[in-house]
Amino acid sequence: KTYDTGVALCSLRIMTSYQTPDSKKEEFRKYLEKSGVIDALTKVLVGLYEEPERPPNAVDYIKRYMGAPTGVDVEALRQENESLRKEREELRNTVNELNARLSDDLQHDN
Repeated sequence: KTYDTGVALCSLRIMTSYQTPDSKKEEFRKYLEKSGVIDALTKVLVGLYEEPERPPNAVDYIKRYMGAPTGVDVEALRQENESLRKEREELRNTVNELNARLSDDLQHDN
């Protein structure tokens, strides 16, 4: 009886870990629906459709509607972020070195 249960559990794990492309699509669709993405996209597309004059840049219209800033150079921001991270790390190392020196100086003075 224990063996049969083990085999059944093993089979169940294999069946649930193997998903067909259709089941993955369905799972993703459910995720989008549950998280509100489908409703938000539907609203923005209806808003775009109902515009009396088509905006020259539909993507910018969608970004504005969804609350994202437009005209922002994302790659430049990423590079600046990386540069600032490196600078922060260098400053942390400098602070650690100075603290170690100060500690050594205080120990030698005593």
